[in-house]
Formats: sequence, structure tokens, C-alpha cells
Amino acid sequence: MEDKISKIKKSLPDDRLLIDLAELYKVFGDSTRTKILSCLSISNLYVGDIATLLNMTVSAVSHQLRVLRSAKLVKGEKQGKEVLYSLDDDHVTKIIECGLSHINEN
Repeated sequence: MEDKISKIKKSLPDDRLLIDLAELYKVFGDSTRTKILSCLSISNLYVGDIATLLNMTVSAVSHQLRVLRSAKLVKGEKQGKEVLYSLDDDHVTKIIECGLSHINEN
């Protein structure tokens, strides 16, 4: 048993990584942010487009996008006076897909 415990302890990620992982998942704890991520998994969008889709103010969407950007889940590309938002990378899509698959299990 002691050998098993020792092996598990050595295999665990560093505490800092686990804290960062927990912080990442906290971002998914808000349904508005998961709706935004779902929209962006379908198409790149401007803030106004997201606000229209979710029936929210541009200001409220911008606030949530700041949270998502700081968590490196979305990125923005300046296009003229506006910013076109997209998911940061394919990992974000996989996280969403895995979560949906898990909750849709019988």
C-alpha cells in the first residue's frame, strides 16, 4: 500500500498546476461564459453579435470576454474599430465537447 501511495504522490501534477486547473474550471462555472464559448465554437463573432445572440448589453458581453481572455479561452483580433473574437485554440473546443458528452451520458 505504501508503494502505491508513493507512486501516486510522484505522479501528481505540481500544486501550482492543480490550482491553475481549478481556476480554469471556475471560468466555466458561469452559464453566460459557457454560452459565449458555445457561440464562438460555431463562428468567430464581434461583441455586438454576441450581445444580440444572447440578448445582453455590449458592456455585459465585454466584461465576460475580458474574463475569458484572461483565462486564455478566447482571443480577439482587431479589425478596424472592432474586435473579432474566436476561441483561443482547439483545446477549448475539446473541453466544451468533453463536458457536453459527459453530461449527456445516460
